[in-house]
Amino acid sequence: MSDAPDVDPEIRDISEVPGVEVINTVAVHLMSAAAVKLGLSEGEDAAADVDLDEARKLITALAGLVTAAAPEIGDQHARPLRDGLRSLQLAFRENSRFPDPPGAGPGEKYTGPVN
Repeated sequence: MSDAPDVDPEIRDISEVPGVEVINTVAVHLMSAAAVKLGLSEGEDAAADVDLDEARKLITALAGLVTAAAPEIGDQHARPLRDGLRSLQLAFRENSRFPDPPGAGPGEKYTGPVN
């Protein structure tokens, strides 16, 4: 009998995943969720999923993650994340009936104003 605790194989697998991969995966999930909340998903009912309050939260979280992680993951990984983030920020501004002032949009406290 082994003294090793029962550990879920999925937990062991995550220990082998490089940090940059985990960060990219989380960022892509945040981007995807924000895109859905902005009504950018494919499908006839995409407009029914629009929720700008939820999109704001997701975009702000993504901006914080990308800004904090960029020095750690390097420009080759950070650049596409920044591009995706900027696209979401612009889409948010376009979808808003009353756009936020420059610098006050979702995530802009981390990224600066987005035009």
